[in-house]
Amino acid sequence: MTLRQLLDQSAGFDAEYGHNLASHLPMVLTALARLGAADGRLAEFAERYSGRLHPAPPCEPWPAGDPWQSRFGDPRAWPAYRSLFNEWMDHEGAPAVLEQTLPALLRGVGAAAFHGPIRAAYAIAAGHSHALADALAYWACRWFSLGTAPLNGREPDPEVVLAALGIAKPRCPLIAERMALAAEHPAFGRVASGLHIDPDRTLAQLATLAARLYAASDNFTVLHLVTSAHAMRVLLPWLDEGDVTEALGHYWLAYAAGHAASGIADSAAAGAPPRAPRPWSEIVAWAIASDDDHAVKLVDSCREQERVYGGAVWREAASRAVAAHPPSR
Repeated sequence: MTLRQLLDQSAGFDAEYGHNLASHLPMVLTALARLGAADGRLAEFAERYSGRLHPAPPCEPWPAGDPWQSRFGDPRAWPAYRSLFNEWMDHEGAPAVLEQTLPALLRGVGAAAFHGPIRAAYAIAAGHSHALADALAYWACRWFSLGTAPLNGREPDPEVVLAALGIAKPRCPLIAERMALAAEHPAFGRVASGLHIDPDRTLAQLATLAARLYAASDNFTVLHLVTSAHAMRVLLPWLDEGDVTEALGHYWLAYAAGHAASGIADSAAAGAPPRAPRPWSEIVAWAIASDDDHAVKLVDSCREQERVYGGAVWREAASRAVAAHPPSR
């Protein structure tokens, strides 16, 4: 089966499984295809991974006349949002839907520990409009805000601001829950608002910092900062120029909350030197053979980011994933 056929098939599964864990099936299939996996490997991964998933609930009609943002953050709304976004895609096409919805969705960019925007970015890469509709539906139903985007900060270095946060890692099992708790800390809004958002520099700074921290730590939450920065690079070009700074401000808040949620600031590993990176050919071969959904996406994101930003940090981060996670089979 081809990637497109497998993405069609993956629409039969719910967006979450277990205790509110995001399904990575459409994301990893697209990542594996971009890494060069053969169709047979894609089908094999889909068969293995789908064993943990639940059937999708029946789609529900979107109530006529209700504003499309009216059920933001309601996890029960995924069946209705699926109907809304799929019909919207059919009538207006993906570009028009993205242009109309991304400014509002990006105000809740941390949705499901960034899996809303990450899933949307992979659907864009796959060129699959209905996978994109389902991704936007998931993003909408897990949307949550972390406050007003900072627009008047003066500190240009995100690492300086993160060091000043001083928020202990919240005690919750899910990343998104820890992010929300971190943002409720009295110091969070005041300190995080100090970052100067530069539309030409801030995303690259955050992306590179996340890769460096992951290369030094293999921190699972930091991994999501790496892959979310890649997703943001894919999504921002769909915004009008005037919306980019605000979107980056909201991403920065989510990133800072994720940083606090990771506990990386209190980890000695955060300052450890990176290991010697492996060649991309070895890293990619490992990722294609792996059944580790997060690690596959990490490798794909790092390789894509290196194409744009350059530098050794991306291969160092991807090499850390190879070293830290033994082969699945």
